[in-house]
Amino acid sequence: MDSLSQIVLGAAVSNAVLGKKIGNHSIVYGALIGTIPDLDVWIAKFFYNPITQIEVHRGFSHSILFYILLSFILAFVVSKIEKKNNVNFKESYLAVFLILLTHSLLDVFTTWGTQLFWPFYDKLAIKSIFVIDPLYTIPFLICLLISMRINKENPKRFLWNAIGLVISSTYLILTVFLQLIVKNKVEENLEINQIQYTSLVVKPTAMNTILWNIIIETEDAFLISDYSFFDTKEMKFETHYKNHEYIKLISNELIIKQLKRISENQYIVTKNEDKLLFNDLRFGLLSNNPNDIKYAFSYELYDENGVWKAKEVEKEKRDGFQLLQKLWTRLKGNQN
Repeated sequence: MDSLSQIVLGAAVSNAVLGKKIGNHSIVYGALIGTIPDLDVWIAKFFYNPITQIEVHRGFSHSILFYILLSFILAFVVSKIEKKNNVNFKESYLAVFLILLTHSLLDVFTTWGTQLFWPFYDKLAIKSIFVIDPLYTIPFLICLLISMRINKENPKRFLWNAIGLVISSTYLILTVFLQLIVKNKVEENLEINQIQYTSLVVKPTAMNTILWNIIIETEDAFLISDYSFFDTKEMKFETHYKNHEYIKLISNELIIKQLKRISENQYIVTKNEDKLLFNDLRFGLLSNNPNDIKYAFSYELYDENGVWKAKEVEKEKRDGFQLLQKLWTRLKGNQN
């Protein structure tokens, strides 16, 4: 999830464990520690190329193994600082570990997922919530702010903190049920139209859980569609042919293997004039204009001195603005 959501979650967890002893100091610790796993984005910039940076994000830094080790260090620091307030190492370790663990558990619900059990590569990804969702964050933040204004000796402080945790957690569970409803509707549609498929992915579009993106894999193509809970028209699918034969001769190149892992094998290959493009389908299209189809993430493949490399195709700001406008219009539903 976004940094603000992780800050609020970390602060609330820390407040629940240490708040009775150190009050709002617990909020500060939780907010700071809750952002540590995502520092991998910045650290990776010094060691890896842009493609590898994407691959290592939410890897080791989001794993249980890392949290177990890091918690020893951070718990020692917290217990030393708060020794005067009778905060011992055991309490500090519990707080730190839970702050870090809940960071990854929240990320598991997102479309990107996380490698909670690193070094195993597969990411856990429920894909039921977008990485930024105001309905998750804002009520949670309001409850936390109310809690912070109440004295640590007052039970109402922890009641409001608990309310925030319950509301946010309930919303996460609700997103899973909404996802299942959409998935069932898609499966019914595919059965009616007798469409054979090998995989089906349903995930929310930007900052909402009303409009959902749908990716269906068939033998030689991906069918892409969307569904709003306000729809009354029948669901339609756009066909995007895989064209994997375009990169058959270079499929063993390191960069191709990386891009396949990053895209979770949900990709198509296109040729644009003299350019060979690897298009990651997981985050949909910027434009579905038949004369100018643009994918949210595309990488130009090129040969440099006998080694195949890739660079991300730059996006224009207006593409993002137009996409948000389109999503808002589409969210309101296709009406008969």
